[in-house]
This record gives sequence, C-alpha cells and structure tokens, in this order.
Amino acid sequence: MVTPLKNRASDEQRLAARLHYSAAWDTTDTSIADARAAVRALLADAGHPPDHRPSQDAQLVVSELVTNAVRHAPGPGALALEVTPDAAWLRISVRDSSPRPPELRAHDARRVGGHGLQLVTRLCDQLHTTALHTGKQIVAHLRLHGSAR
Repeated sequence: MVTPLKNRASDEQRLAARLHYSAAWDTTDTSIADARAAVRALLADAGHPPDHRPSQDAQLVVSELVTNAVRHAPGPGALALEVTPDAAWLRISVRDSSPRPPELRAHDARRVGGHGLQLVTRLCDQLHTTALHTGKQIVAHLRLHGSAR
C-alpha cells in the first residue's frame, strides 16, 4: 500500500510535535477522574492504548499526585502533561499551594493509606519537587516503555 506524500508529511509533523494537556483548579472543582481521563486520552493520541501498562501506570501516577495536591494543599493547583515527540516519555507536572514537600513514608504493610508516593517513585524514572513563590511543583518523568509507533 502506498501512502500519499501529504499524509506522510502530516504524520511526520505530528511525531515531531509534543502532545500537551493542562488544567487548573481552585479548591472546589477538582476531579481526579477527569485527570485520569485526560492522561488516558493524551496517551491514546500518542499511540498508547488505555488498556496497556504505560497508560495504566500513567493514570495511577497522575491520580496519586493530583489526589495528594488536592488533599494536602488548601488552595489552587494545576496539572500539566507532556508526551515527547517519539511517544517514549511522559512528563507530569502538578502544582499546588502548599510549601511542604511530599513526604515519602517508610513502607508499612499494616498502615491504611500513605502508600501513593511509594508507588509513584517506583513507577517513575525521575521525581523532583521545586519550591515556588506560592507552593510547589512536583515533576515526574515516566518512561512509556519505548515508542508506541
């Protein structure tokens, strides 16, 4: 099958462009389900089906980071997602109004809750926190297990 030249060019342009998503919230209108749906849709656009592990891992990381921001920060926040042009990496940025950095608790199988950051650190290749003038930003880099294309 021969692909017309104009379609090949648009495919190459799409691969060269990074896929982005961003959302901001105040203290009352945050939906964790919407954040999961956003990363699921973004990764599907990048060629990572929702039922495959890269998408499921990304949904878990986004869910945990946004949940922590909403639960532990009293004010507004934001989520930004960016997929690299080769669809091999996802950059997740979550901003909130609390100046306190996340606290990685020691593993305790008997404890209910408090395990989310452990999961995030295991799934992500990089995780760092930057103090901001008002709050902080947490950035996670998640490998999507090679290019989907």
